[in-house]
Amino acid sequence: MRRTQSDRSSTTKSALLAAARELFAERGYSAVPADEIVRAAGVTRGALYHHYADKQALFRDVVEQVERELTATVRAALDGAPDFATGMVIALGAFLDECGRPEIRQIALIDAPAVLGWQVWREIEAEHGLGLLAEVFDRAIEAGLVTPQPVGVLARLVLSAVIEAALLISSAEDPARARAEAEQALGTWLGALVVPG
Repeated sequence: MRRTQSDRSSTTKSALLAAARELFAERGYSAVPADEIVRAAGVTRGALYHHYADKQALFRDVVEQVERELTATVRAALDGAPDFATGMVIALGAFLDECGRPEIRQIALIDAPAVLGWQVWREIEAEHGLGLLAEVFDRAIEAGLVTPQPVGVLARLVLSAVIEAALLISSAEDPARARAEAEQALGTWLGALVVPG
């Protein structure tokens, strides 16, 4: 059966994304030339520019892909918990586990804000991680589990704190100790948001 133009286009785009993601994760955005991505993907330079305006546009798609996966993992951890308070602890652990992966750290935490700029990175976060946090806090406030407060502000503060915790852990001389301390501090802070039952 002959492949359609749409099938070929989708295959090419997938190859570019996979190659770029692997290279960006290994060495960081600035150390990976577009020509190397094209070679690794097994496509022409023209194919790259058919799908993307430039390397930065390709990187944005990689960041979006990573953020979707990260958010899905955290959502699954949260949804699988027996209650909100437990879910927050489990979801926090899942987020820190994911951010401990070199790929996530390099692409989502280090390169994304630097390469895309804070505003674009925040827009992507709003669709994914920040969006999930806002949804969770909205539900928790409606259910009377969390004291009513400005959800947008709360979600941004919590996201900033957990990202900072992930960076702190990944750069620590003793990551296990840094993680235990960060989880304790974040757990205490997030636990204080829960209305006593």
